[in-house]
Amino acid sequence: MNIGQAATASGISAKMIRHYESIGLIRKSTRSESGYRTYNEKDVHTLRFIKRARSLGFSLEQIRDLLSLWNDEERASADVKAIALQHVGELEQRITELSEMRNTLAHLADCCHGDDRPDCPILQGLATTDNSSDRCHSEPH
Repeated sequence: MNIGQAATASGISAKMIRHYESIGLIRKSTRSESGYRTYNEKDVHTLRFIKRARSLGFSLEQIRDLLSLWNDEERASADVKAIALQHVGELEQRITELSEMRNTLAHLADCCHGDDRPDCPILQGLATTDNSSDRCHSEPH
């Protein structure tokens, strides 16, 4: 199949397929007599693996490691689990950071009157480098 068909079958754009090939994440495609890239079912299966791993937030380097383990029939499942658990820890850290961002922004939005006055706790909070935005600036000190 050509790159367009592989893209449709895998759910990965032709541009990303070319990128994955250029960085060595997938093997170099074979070429037809007219020079077009050609892919087989195994290539599409690999692309689907990459797409699923990306949807779970794995980095390209982690995916490279997972692909290597996936292709190694003598792999230890402990190696795969270690990569997955490391990623879970990274996700938990990102969730904590995102929750803190959400809470800060929600608090600043609650402090904002949202009227015609120029005073804006959101902008004041963004301009500070400390946690002084934890209190509404309109509150008495």
